[in-house]
Amino acid sequence: MGLSRRDFLKVSASGGLMLASNLTPVPGLAREPVHLLPDAQGILYDATVCIGCKACMTACKEYNHLPPDHYHPDNIWDDPVDLSAKTINIVKLYTNGTGVAKDQEKNGYSYIRRLCMHCVDPSCVSACPVSALTKDPNTGVVRYNKNNCIGCRYCQIACPYNVPKFQWDQAFPQIVKCQLCAHRFPQGGYAACCEFCPTGASIFGNVQDLMKEAKRRLALKPGQMAEYPLRRVDSHDKTPRKVTPYLNHIYGAQEGGGTQVLMLANVPFNQLGLPQLPPGSQASHSETLYHTLYKGMIVPYVVLGGLFYLIYKNTTGHELP
Repeated sequence: MGLSRRDFLKVSASGGLMLASNLTPVPGLAREPVHLLPDAQGILYDATVCIGCKACMTACKEYNHLPPDHYHPDNIWDDPVDLSAKTINIVKLYTNGTGVAKDQEKNGYSYIRRLCMHCVDPSCVSACPVSALTKDPNTGVVRYNKNNCIGCRYCQIACPYNVPKFQWDQAFPQIVKCQLCAHRFPQGGYAACCEFCPTGASIFGNVQDLMKEAKRRLALKPGQMAEYPLRRVDSHDKTPRKVTPYLNHIYGAQEGGGTQVLMLANVPFNQLGLPQLPPGSQASHSETLYHTLYKGMIVPYVVLGGLFYLIYKNTTGHELP
């Protein structure tokens, strides 16, 4: 017995109304945004202090057991040009015009680090359907569990910083990203990139303390001498240096709901390759959409009904009446 288009639409509409009658109003947000944890750990990167030596990259590779990344196949040196499954931390160079003046947007240059920002409310964690990516309840570090991962790569799509990378050249691939050297925490260690930075351009510590340090630097007068801590924000080991101008902006303080990696520079961050994000949590808004669409399974029902219609139409050998 054939199913007319009219009968199909009647069944679909009645089913949809029946499901809709059981719905409750959808709240403005599917959930409240996640806030910074009291003991959240992170990094403050100061581009005006960075000399581009890439010691942080070498330490990162060593302590995370990452292989060399050859951009030029015939090169024997590690020469990555961007983040990849073999490089989870990279120092990149911005140049403009003559490129002679450090930390200037015009006719100048600046260094910038790219790594996982360890968002306060990470979109990758929100998008992962199997909890392969989780946020540590104490340190706030975004961790990856290869045993849970199904290789869907939703985290790659969700991340506004384009950080998670997939091992395309492996038989059993994984997602690769910076985890702040959390495997070193139990022994009293911390992010190797900060431990081996010779200038204090990258320092590790409690995010609230890092924020205070960032604000202190912004309040310094250009040209004066000031002390900058090395390796850790609470370190007594400091180095004196002449203060250079800063943009009055702490990148990561609000972007996308905030991050645990904070950055200072004197060149606009969009010029340094970082995205311009609204201050609100992207994850909470995206979950609002998901929860609205799938509330009561309305969307799956409509899609399934459409598939049934197409199957029927393509298997009867003639147009539906």
